[in-house]
Amino acid sequence: MDIATIAGILIFLGLTVASIYIGEGITGFKPFMNLEALLMVMGGTVCATLVNYPLGQVVGVGKVIKKTIMSAGEDTSDIVVTFVNLSQKAKKEGFLALQNDVRGIKNDFLRRGVQLVVDGADHEFIRNMLETEIGFIRERHKVGQEILNAMGTYSPAFGIIGTVLGMILMLSSIEDVAAVPRRMALALAAAFYGLGSGYLIFLPMGGKLRRRSEEELLVKEIIVRGVLLLQSGATPSVVEANLKAYLAPSERMIVKGAAPAA
Repeated sequence: MDIATIAGILIFLGLTVASIYIGEGITGFKPFMNLEALLMVMGGTVCATLVNYPLGQVVGVGKVIKKTIMSAGEDTSDIVVTFVNLSQKAKKEGFLALQNDVRGIKNDFLRRGVQLVVDGADHEFIRNMLETEIGFIRERHKVGQEILNAMGTYSPAFGIIGTVLGMILMLSSIEDVAAVPRRMALALAAAFYGLGSGYLIFLPMGGKLRRRSEEELLVKEIIVRGVLLLQSGATPSVVEANLKAYLAPSERMIVKGAAPAA
């Protein structure tokens, strides 16, 4: 689980609650308890998103958000060590000896790539298969980023719309001038919900998803490179040297300590 995403949201909410309580006490929360404003902002944001994107893609944004929060990334150094070990075994016993190792690989993309090598697929076929899948993954992630960024754009706009609507209703039925500040505060709650959800949730999550996508695609590029090196019969030392180029210096030391001597 990505603690940073949840912590960022919860800390901001805690600071907001503390600021309101310090300034106005318990009564300060009353203007924010505005169900009409919340419905206008959230409902309007979802409806505008439905207008812009197909229903299936909008429904799938829940999985995208879950992925953003729950994903913790993969250990690239462990993948490099796996390829070094596989190449050592393949050199000694041949590709068919890797069949048992394939079953124990947790990464689905890596498992299918090594299985293609065991099955005797040629270099170009393996490259085309794996890179085609990467292309589809990149496209799915791009759609998820676009939807979150769009929602981050729509929600502040609907916050302003809710504020304007609240002020129109207030001015059209005003009887007590002394009640104007209170009603205006309620109307401005829509702007608070819109700006808060847009700049705290939707846009940051779109950015986090973009970063997660870049990390996942890098891992898959390492796997493609490793599978092609394995298929070409490269020595374990060559496999290790090639794949370590993708790693940070600290991770290279981990690989050096974990991988058996070639």
